[in-house]
Amino acid sequence: MPNTILIGAQWGDEGKGKIIDVLTERVDWVVRAQGGNNAGHTVEIGEERFVLHLVPSGILHEGKRCVIGNGVVLDPVALVEEIRGVTERGFGVEGRLFISDRAHAVFPYHRMLDAQGEARRAKGDQIGTTLRGIGPAYGDKASRFGLRMCDLIDPDFPGLLRSRVEDKNRVLAALGAPVVDYDEVLAATQSALDVLRPLICDTVPLLHGAVSRGESMLFEGAQGIMLDIDFGTYPYVTSSNAGSGGASTGSGVPPHRMSRVVGVVKAYTTRVGEGPFPTELLDADGEEIRRVGREFGATTGRPRRCGWFDAVVARHAVMTCGVDEWALTKMDVLDGFKTLKICTAYELDGRRIDAVPANIREMSRCRPVYEEMPGWLSTTRGATRREDLPEAARQYMARLEEITGVPVGIVSLGPRREDTLLPEGRP
Repeated sequence: MPNTILIGAQWGDEGKGKIIDVLTERVDWVVRAQGGNNAGHTVEIGEERFVLHLVPSGILHEGKRCVIGNGVVLDPVALVEEIRGVTERGFGVEGRLFISDRAHAVFPYHRMLDAQGEARRAKGDQIGTTLRGIGPAYGDKASRFGLRMCDLIDPDFPGLLRSRVEDKNRVLAALGAPVVDYDEVLAATQSALDVLRPLICDTVPLLHGAVSRGESMLFEGAQGIMLDIDFGTYPYVTSSNAGSGGASTGSGVPPHRMSRVVGVVKAYTTRVGEGPFPTELLDADGEEIRRVGREFGATTGRPRRCGWFDAVVARHAVMTCGVDEWALTKMDVLDGFKTLKICTAYELDGRRIDAVPANIREMSRCRPVYEEMPGWLSTTRGATRREDLPEAARQYMARLEEITGVPVGIVSLGPRREDTLLPEGRP
């Protein structure tokens, strides 16, 4: 399979973990290039369920090699816990997991500052952050005050950490918040490094060596384009570039080495946290989608807000990420609906618009322009070919293709690997 970037084309939680798992069989490397343990990718294999936050989902395939790239911010202690979790379940990481020495670290003071920042925002202005310290860690990266994995394995690390702890404690004290204990942070980090040190390396020549040998890569996106720091519903976004461009800047593999972009979209739309959501359903249909789709965040456990498919958002993903094909997930969740709706445009202050506005106040005033389609009121589970799907389900997919301008390549009809329709003839 050619080098592929997989991105979330909505507000995250599109089912990327499962699609990554399906595609990993066809690649040699899986690369994570942005985000942190604020992301959660869920994979179901047989009767087992895995939720991964930092370790690329490819670790669940024997023989596949995984990279945590320079664009990721990672909590060393949380990463060790996750590594131990997958190892205990039979998936070793030795010789298979590599951590960029340029990746920035997340420390307890980042989490505390994250919580303070959220608590101090006025009601209605809260972001809905996961409180994992991701934003403050990226903030330190941008202000050139962060510590990278190469710093953590440097002999001078204790002094480098002390200067950061002293600086952050002054900020926390000024906010009236508890401060962090330097000795505790140092001890916990050094304990984590006992596990991580052998995995930390310069991943740029590692990946370029793989490219030169003709080995294939899958770039595992986290979050979604509507949470992208530049193209999402700012400020209700994450702190990294969740679109396809982040795959290059977060890994060191240049754009001309990328071959295709797969956008993952649900057959409807969801989001977690605060911010505008034009197609949100605050009625029985929204509750039914949440119930059937088990729409609760893999990282936070929070109930997801649910709505009809938003083609304006999907087209935004196509324009900003260069989506070549869709991986359409959770089609089966719609099996019991008599009528379905698709948002084809927005109405903003009495005028029709076809693109996502940058202004968050305008986005909040957007109302969906819907068209209706008949549901299929029969199960899609167990289908092995698209021809096996109900006619109305095939028409629904065809309409999504038409209004987004992108073909549906993969169709997911359930949480497990086998509940997936791949294009015939796809390697």
